Amino acid sequence: MIVGLIGYGEVGKILSAALAAGGQKKVIAYDILLKDAKAAAAMKERAAKDGVQLRGSPAELLADAQLVISAVTASAAHDVAVEAAKSIRPGTWFVDLNSCSPKTKSSSAQLIDAAGGRFVESAVMTSVPPYGIKVPMQLGGPHAAELASLLAPLGFSVEVASAEIGYASAIKMCRSVVIKGMEAIFVESLISARRYGVEQHVLASLQETFPTIDWEQQASYFFSRVAQHGKRRAEEMREVAVTVREAGLDPHMAAATAERQDWMAKLAARGAFAGVGAEAGWREYADAWGDKDLAAPLKKSG
Repeated sequence: MIVGLIGYGEVGKILSAALAAGGQKKVIAYDILLKDAKAAAAMKERAAKDGVQLRGSPAELLADAQLVISAVTASAAHDVAVEAAKSIRPGTWFVDLNSCSPKTKSSSAQLIDAAGGRFVESAVMTSVPPYGIKVPMQLGGPHAAELASLLAPLGFSVEVASAEIGYASAIKMCRSVVIKGMEAIFVESLISARRYGVEQHVLASLQETFPTIDWEQQASYFFSRVAQHGKRRAEEMREVAVTVREAGLDPHMAAATAERQDWMAKLAARGAFAGVGAEAGWREYADAWGDKDLAAPLKKSG
């Protein structure tokens, strides 16, 4: 079976490399950034190293692949399904890994299935890098059970959540209100605490309340993930807001989280964190934003 990845970003690279290393005879990938000369050069180098063959368009990838995994951004997920439906061959598996609302997944599924493909939604339940291809996934849709038996031998860790499209995504989206929300809360809380010079007291209080969590380490992890992937997280949280709204609630938390994640992403795009090392703690990120005078702790009065 030829496996194709649409989206050769962080997740696409991790999954395709694992598939190739695991003995999958042919792994192919496409990314829209292959049209950018600078980005394409880095992608081609990585693909050659990992044994992944790149394709010039979704249609070229779909001409070969029997299993297609869509791993793009939330905002591009439905557009990818629209494009794939134009050339997908009958019987081709189409696995949507993207963080989208149940309604978006359902709309994409209708397009793929109407074109003869077999759509399966996959909710990725935690961050991919620590787990790689073993990251826990919840599958959904009428073809989910059959696909699970194909993915497991390839190294994936999957469970079938439901035969209904949208169920697995609802799990993911509702979880993200908490997880991505905590990231945004920590960025806002600790940058403010750092400016006032009270971060040690804040962290000590959290440690007392939740003694089983290493809050220093957790804060550093939150900051690094938002600094690296704030744009993608903001897009996801806008889909989460859609999910909450479709449930009949005003998405106050999800919308605010998207704004804070996007704020961090814009700082990163301007190079605010260019000098922050890979193993940096949260303070280095907190001190890197904006003007140095604003980032420095306020002196205690009196």
